[in-house]
Amino acid sequence: MRLSMVVARSLNNVIGNGSEIPWRVKGEQKLFRDITMGGVLIMGRKTFESIGRPLPGRETIIVTRNTGTNHAGCKVAHSLAQAIAMAQASNRPVYIVGGGDIYQQALPLVDEVHLSTIQTNVDGDVFFPDFPTNEFHLVREEKFNSNINYTYQHYLRTKEAN
Repeated sequence: MRLSMVVARSLNNVIGNGSEIPWRVKGEQKLFRDITMGGVLIMGRKTFESIGRPLPGRETIIVTRNTGTNHAGCKVAHSLAQAIAMAQASNRPVYIVGGGDIYQQALPLVDEVHLSTIQTNVDGDVFFPDFPTNEFHLVREEKFNSNINYTYQHYLRTKEAN
């Protein structure tokens, strides 16, 4: 089963500032919903807490070291590997959706990356790893005009890199 990553970053690779996303871009959240609907979302505890609830139409698995974590409507895993195994058992598409540490751990494992680059530089303290790498190739690109323009890119892992 394909393991995917969905991320939005600024031009300077920022994905967060504390528990906040440092931009509001019209249309970008709809793109995220369209990509992930019906799937399983794997996210870190801080990312989940910034959202505050499970997202409709998707299963949520929270990765945390805290053994006392429990959120209604969500599953909890204590490692990324455990979360991936739980998600793949559901036989639904699996999406890694943040935050920074989870992206760092997952990038060597994923088969595809859905990347939105917000066309601005912002201050922040959570970053996306260096990407793209020579292990991925671009299969689709679309530019969106919005209150802050953004570019969506879909990458697949290069077969030779596996």
